[in-house]
Amino acid sequence: MTDSFQDREKGFERKYELDQDQEFRVHARRDKLFGHWLAQRFGMSGADEDAYAIEVVDSNFEKPGDDDMLDKVKADIAAKGVSIEDAELNAKLAECMAEAHKQIIEDA
Repeated sequence: MTDSFQDREKGFERKYELDQDQEFRVHARRDKLFGHWLAQRFGMSGADEDAYAIEVVDSNFEKPGDDDMLDKVKADIAAKGVSIEDAELNAKLAECMAEAHKQIIEDA
């Protein structure tokens, strides 16, 4: 009987690992989509756009939450002289999250 409990526990652990992996991939995809959108707003394209999107993804690994990424993005917006309100940033981030979730589910 303990074998069935151990098997069940291992199953729950594996499910948790898969859920955490999927959540990580969704957030990374969201950040990449967000970075591409911003790069386009900055007038970037091609390799420059791709490089900027990767910068945005990488900036979100500094500390938990999105504040590190948003700080970087807001500094870039100010440096580029582009006008993007916080409400628009938050709305686009939410839109990118929905799209990233959809893409990751479709990829699975």
